[in-house]
Amino acid sequence: MTQVTERGTPLSAAPRAGVRRRSPAAAACVVGGAVAAGLGLGFLAVLVIVLWISSPYPDSGPGGALHLAAGLWLLAHGTELVRYDTLSGIPAPVGMTPLLLVALPVLLMRRAARLGSAAEEDGEEVLPAAAVFSAVLCGYLAVGALATVYAAGGPMPADPISAAWHVPLVAVLAAAGGVWGARGRPLGPLPSWIPGGVRKAVVRPRYALALRAGAGGSLVLLGGGALVVGASLAWHGAEVQASFLSLTGVWSGRFAVLLLALTLIPNAMVWGAAYALGPGFALGSHVTATPLGFPGAPGLPRFPLLAALPAEGAGTPLTWAAAGVPVVAGLAVGWFAVRRAREVSSGETALTAALGAVVCGLTMAGLAAASAGPLGSRLLSEFGPVWWTTGVAAFAWTAVLAVPVAVAVHAWRNRPAIGPSALDADDAMAVDDRWHDSGVREIRWAALRKAAGALVPEMAAPVPVPPAVPAVPVPVPVPVAPPAVPGRRAVTVVSGLDLDPGLLAPKPAEPVAPAAPAEPVSAPLAPPVVGARVLARRKPPPE
Repeated sequence: MTQVTERGTPLSAAPRAGVRRRSPAAAACVVGGAVAAGLGLGFLAVLVIVLWISSPYPDSGPGGALHLAAGLWLLAHGTELVRYDTLSGIPAPVGMTPLLLVALPVLLMRRAARLGSAAEEDGEEVLPAAAVFSAVLCGYLAVGALATVYAAGGPMPADPISAAWHVPLVAVLAAAGGVWGARGRPLGPLPSWIPGGVRKAVVRPRYALALRAGAGGSLVLLGGGALVVGASLAWHGAEVQASFLSLTGVWSGRFAVLLLALTLIPNAMVWGAAYALGPGFALGSHVTATPLGFPGAPGLPRFPLLAALPAEGAGTPLTWAAAGVPVVAGLAVGWFAVRRAREVSSGETALTAALGAVVCGLTMAGLAAASAGPLGSRLLSEFGPVWWTTGVAAFAWTAVLAVPVAVAVHAWRNRPAIGPSALDADDAMAVDDRWHDSGVREIRWAALRKAAGALVPEMAAPVPVPPAVPAVPVPVPVPVAPPAVPGRRAVTVVSGLDLDPGLLAPKPAEPVAPAAPAEPVSAPLAPPVVGARVLARRKPPPE
């Protein structure tokens, strides 16, 4: 016999009802992930089609442009493309990803995950975070697989092995960030399979401070790299302009070159930071540009950003000045690693600064790996900074400077207070007595009262009140009323008290004289103090 719930629904059908309620939300998340991938593909497709239409010499039809758009979408995820139409006939890989182009799929995927985690207005049950993450990821990867197959028939197909792990990696990170942001950015609890000691250690304040310090140091390095690149572009302005104008003579081609240069600006910032740190960046096999010197690279393509490279030869004081960027980054890490709580020891502060240096090194290593990649074969097979040397240099610079700076700032903020509280009781009493004995306050108050005139009333000297004498109780006998006599007034006599008969007699009223103005009585001033000067009040001029 089938059991029935209170609402009349069979128990065997209750789980299925829950699945039916969740299936529309899960399907919406899958569709949201697919739409996020489609929007990215559509944006690049429209851009490539517009450039293809405006080009006076199109190499292929609209189908080739759409294949190229699919390849660029995969390149935005870090996938390596392969170019077959080379002069040597050898396929040339293209693996340097424009970092600004990565922001497009990341933002779209993150938005899809946030919308899937939002609560419905009609009161439907919200999906768990793991379900939203899986559903959005499935929809996005399905479109990614179709784009990989479609781009294979274009002029620059994607490497299947590279696409198999680059696209899921970007999608997983973006979806996880979206779900985490929709849940309020919680910092815990961590999964149960993580050891208890690790879970307790992660929630300590030192790790949050280390992340903040490492992020601050990384931002300073990136800002310094942008400053180095901007200064080099301004210094080689003529070469940059000549390179830009020589690439193409039509406005559509120049617009495409300008867009490509804009998408590579974040890469140039990372390269500038690696140059300031010391390891520099590679411009082909066995060619590296560092502040100590640049041997030159004759096989470089003509591009505006590459025209801003330093001159060939040994380094100059102008190139050595780039070392100021990691110095400022180390100071920033040390400053942000200090807590304001007084109970924190200097050893804890030094450990936090060291962890901040580790975070900065890992961040710069990841950015260096993402910004580099091959642009061809042979001479152009190595292009960009080496990730591990950049990370080690960032850690070394920041750790050497951040730890002593953090300890010094911690000692300065927790220095003992200097003032009357630091003196002993006798010295403090002596200072207080000198202040009261000098009479400076009385002199200043008297001068203020004279200058104010009638605004400040005169304060009379307080009249001393004699100490109260405790009253002695006097035994008073209970009066006994005599028998009443008709025609006589009853008089009560109290024995034991000496009364003056004159007090009982009424006194004649005395005439009240008008009150004379009282002379102002002021408190005596203390003897004048050496160095204090009291000016006499001027008399008003006669009218």
